[in-house]
Amino acid sequence: MRETDVLIVGAGPVGLTLAIDLGQRGVRCTLIEKKAAPEFLPKMERCNARTMEIFRRMGLSERIRTAGLDASIPMDVYVVLAMNEPPLLRLPYPSVAESLAEIAQSTDASQPLEAYQLISQYTLEPLLKSVAESLPSVTVRYGCEFLSLEQDEGGVTARTADAKGAIEYFRAKYLVGCDGGASPVRKQLGIKLRGEGNLLHLRQALYCSEMLYDRIPIGDGPGRGRHYHVADGQATFLIMQDSTKHWTLHAVVERDEDMAQQFEKAVGAPVDYTMLYVGQWKQNLLLADHYGAGRVFLAGDAAHLVIPTGGLGMNTGVGDAVDLGWKLAAALQGWGGPNLLRSYEIERRQVGDRNVGASRYASLGRRKWRSQYRPDIRDATPAGQATRDNLARVADVEQRKTNEMIGAELGYRYVGSPIITDEPGGPEHLFREYHPTTWPGARLPHLWLDNGEPVQDRIGQGYTLLRLGGTGADGGALGKAFRARGVPFAIVDIAEQRARDIYGHNLILVRPDMHVVWRGNQAPDDVAAIAAMVTGH
Repeated sequence: MRETDVLIVGAGPVGLTLAIDLGQRGVRCTLIEKKAAPEFLPKMERCNARTMEIFRRMGLSERIRTAGLDASIPMDVYVVLAMNEPPLLRLPYPSVAESLAEIAQSTDASQPLEAYQLISQYTLEPLLKSVAESLPSVTVRYGCEFLSLEQDEGGVTARTADAKGAIEYFRAKYLVGCDGGASPVRKQLGIKLRGEGNLLHLRQALYCSEMLYDRIPIGDGPGRGRHYHVADGQATFLIMQDSTKHWTLHAVVERDEDMAQQFEKAVGAPVDYTMLYVGQWKQNLLLADHYGAGRVFLAGDAAHLVIPTGGLGMNTGVGDAVDLGWKLAAALQGWGGPNLLRSYEIERRQVGDRNVGASRYASLGRRKWRSQYRPDIRDATPAGQATRDNLARVADVEQRKTNEMIGAELGYRYVGSPIITDEPGGPEHLFREYHPTTWPGARLPHLWLDNGEPVQDRIGQGYTLLRLGGTGADGGALGKAFRARGVPFAIVDIAEQRARDIYGHNLILVRPDMHVVWRGNQAPDDVAAIAAMVTGH
């Protein structure tokens, strides 16, 4: 029997992120994956701003940008009849380079520290795999299938099989199922997914074309961009991948082989291409009743399934991983109290629920403008022109809901967590707007210091007390209370008054994942109680 502290089932981006987070904290973990190796399949395509902030803290953001789409490439979104015809609608969006330039000039904490990055899952997974395998405390095992588990007060025993069917057992203190929407781990626990399932059945195909991107614009067609929504009755949607040589197409068609013709219709002009893959998928809006049981936890698609509109699927899962990672490390290192791991479901399930709602909001918007399609949309008649004009008008409002999710990305706040101080009230949760706040439970807003350094880079891997604006408030007693419990703790002094004015308090206490747990203008009256509560005791 092999022993480990944490066994992670599933080596998608979520499982790999969790393994890296644990490995960087020195936690002994094993990651198992049924596949023999990462697959060249089109799944997620974008790390959002918050995910890139998380990867920055892991030291990976620049590697991911280098591997992903070139920063200068336009990210516009088009609604078209075909790529060689004048677009019905263009929605301009900044490239990565333009977003980073805007962030560099921001002074009001309204921007993320990192811009988004377009990177396909088949590029991201091997990169994360190489990082995980480089960490001494992490073991990565592909070709190892999870079969079943049993748990007791001391840990979890997992039964697995290798590619030849040989049975092997793992003994772990904790197990995390990052094993997708069909999660065998979740099914072992008897946890149900609830919500709206099988809303739409589509096919997805991956194509390689060495010439398509270079030919854009084709004739009178749209310029270069990220997404091309075809106004037809089959929900056709063409996506540029991170190499610009690969494209994915989603459509409602009867047969796999129909996807070749569908690609040709969408492009509208002859191009050389190879169809590399065709698969089927269903649109779901589902949330697990629980995010685990006992010593077993769920993360990523095992816990929540969303429609890709809004780009919240994989990115929500990365948020799960970094919430759970430091808490598992704290429990294993002896300073985390019982409420720390209990808080994982409380915090992340509400985000899962909110993001299922955001995905529903975005997909209903897309469904609304697509419902304006009429068979006469190509007719050179007044009625055909009216159909085109009406669809473009509705899409100009409704399609934006898919592409503008900054509030869902950055503005989520943990409410009712047992490890965050409670302040009555709190800002509204918005999908499309972000308003920076240090309300307990919120992510610490990004702010540039006068020397060009971001505040987030000053936050260590433990708890950090920010003393702002040259305050004389003493944090020494609070630090002593944390250190008495063996908790990593640091005080960071930021004398700039501008930081104090934006953050709104003299003292901000931030936990390892950069979420605010307490704030005030003077040290708390009972420092021992605060230190105990925020560490789960």
